[in-house]
Amino acid sequence: MNIKLIAIGKTDHSAILSLMEEYSKRLNFYIKFEMELIPDLKNTKSLSESTQKEKEGELILKKINPTDDLILLDEGGKSFSSVEFSTFLQKKMNMGLKQLIFVIGGPYGFSEAIYDRANGKLSLSKMTFSHQMIRPFFIEQLYRAMTILRGEPYHHQ
Repeated sequence: MNIKLIAIGKTDHSAILSLMEEYSKRLNFYIKFEMELIPDLKNTKSLSESTQKEKEGELILKKINPTDDLILLDEGGKSFSSVEFSTFLQKKMNMGLKQLIFVIGGPYGFSEAIYDRANGKLSLSKMTFSHQMIRPFFIEQLYRAMTILRGEPYHHQ
């Protein structure tokens, strides 16, 4: 199974970028992982929030195949402990999925079209994080889940 993380906008901060690269490199030891960034929309000041979400949604949908399992990182999603998340991933792997895609939306979230296409929603916290900060947090959790599944000592309970 391949895991892909799609996010809107580039990562501006070198420290965040460095963390993403570090955990992506570690993660690729266990599973094929890639991150795809969709460029920020231009001239968004003239767009309403709903129009911006719709346009971002169209760009996201272009990156998704009909057979992909799509999970949105959304504050209204299901929360897991790290161990529960590893179990969730194991179930997805056991299903024989070709590709599991997680999406981090833009500043206003997702369009209805994205919610309609999604196979599920995942919340990393009840707190709100910037869409750039959540990237390394999520990639680290993917890495942590893989080490839990392998019984490696990275995660302590």
